[in-house]
Amino acid sequence: MNTLRNQVQLIGNLGQELELKSFENGSTLVRCPLATNEYYINNKGEKIQETQWHTIVSWGKVALNMNTHLSKGDEVAIKGKLVHRKYEDAQGSVKYFSEVLVNEFIKLNSKR
Repeated sequence: MNTLRNQVQLIGNLGQELELKSFENGSTLVRCPLATNEYYINNKGEKIQETQWHTIVSWGKVALNMNTHLSKGDEVAIKGKLVHRKYEDAQGSVKYFSEVLVNEFIKLNSKR
């Protein structure tokens, strides 16, 4: 049951090419924006699309697999957890971020 406490599942399209970073300690990070779309009919009978943007990140083997198999525009299903972090920039302002830490993904189709 503990895995249900912080679990995120999203299906969407990658908004740009994945950003791969390798660190001196041997760890690997991938980051990319993911767009999810929802549709509804307004009171005029028009179909309206609402897009939400999510930052997804992954580490290690998952990051390397994502970088190998995914590219901008691909539709992907991801599973992970929501993480929040903050840092202080050079001007002393505190910046807050929310990201989805991906531990599983499935490529659904390609926009290539």
